[in-house]
Amino acid sequence: MTLQQLRYLIAIAEYGSINAAAQNLYASQSNLSTAIKELEQELGISIFTRSNRGVTLTNDGTELLGYARQVIEQANMLETRYANKEKPQARLAVSTQHYAFSVQAFVNVVEQCDGDYFDFIMRETTTAQIIDDVRSFRSEVGVLYLDAFNQRVMQKAFDDADVAFFPLFDAGVHVFVGENHPLAHRNIIKPDELTEWPRYSFEQGTTNSFYYSEEPLSYVEHTRNIRISDRGTLSNLLTSYNGYTLSTGVLSSEMHTGIVSIPLDTDERMTVGYIMHNERKPSPLLDRYIEELHRIISESEGVNPR
Repeated sequence: MTLQQLRYLIAIAEYGSINAAAQNLYASQSNLSTAIKELEQELGISIFTRSNRGVTLTNDGTELLGYARQVIEQANMLETRYANKEKPQARLAVSTQHYAFSVQAFVNVVEQCDGDYFDFIMRETTTAQIIDDVRSFRSEVGVLYLDAFNQRVMQKAFDDADVAFFPLFDAGVHVFVGENHPLAHRNIIKPDELTEWPRYSFEQGTTNSFYYSEEPLSYVEHTRNIRISDRGTLSNLLTSYNGYTLSTGVLSSEMHTGIVSIPLDTDERMTVGYIMHNERKPSPLLDRYIEELHRIISESEGVNPR
């Protein structure tokens, strides 16, 4: 198996035909066909189903494509990292649940970097992807939360991925609503008062398990659910529609206007922290990012820093 074969595989999957991929790669169609056939023979699987309209991935091919993308991305990172031996490139890759403080810490580190060669990556993504990114060294660190409900399952996932969890802070569960929501002026909200309002939560992709949810109390049955994938959409929904979401109560700068955070009447607690691979030695940039996380948390109200 070669990197060239994997690059051909990715290109064919993206363009939907061997001919189109060959044209865009400035390679011959026969070279691509031969490379895929040799890869199929080596692995003992069928990667594509061929027809007059092009090619489509088989189930085995879809799984292989996911691995191929990871391998090629890592290879590209290696090439970029060592392309200029005289001037090493500064790199920081972070995967996180949708927390503004983790993004702010990232931005602060970027602003402090005065080098000419750097590669910074911020991924706001699903819980499962965060763990996999850190497991595969795609990201140096991942930011997520634990509570009494998900801790056992998440710890098993951490052990399987050979990563360790480091707590940043503890917080009670808060309800986020728009300032014009009928519940916006309450000092505290009982869980049963939320049943009539739509619940917003971040979509978790194929790993759509209660244990992997970003929101506490996700296992509580709710009949009106709206799932989103980015914080911008969440902010728009909260300010323009009478729904709610649950989180730590730490309001981000873009959420200060038009959104309020109200404690939920529950004993549930959230522990937000970060994970790192057990074999990773933190770089100076990673140390700086973790320091920024602790600094921002120490200045936040309503949380208990660790």
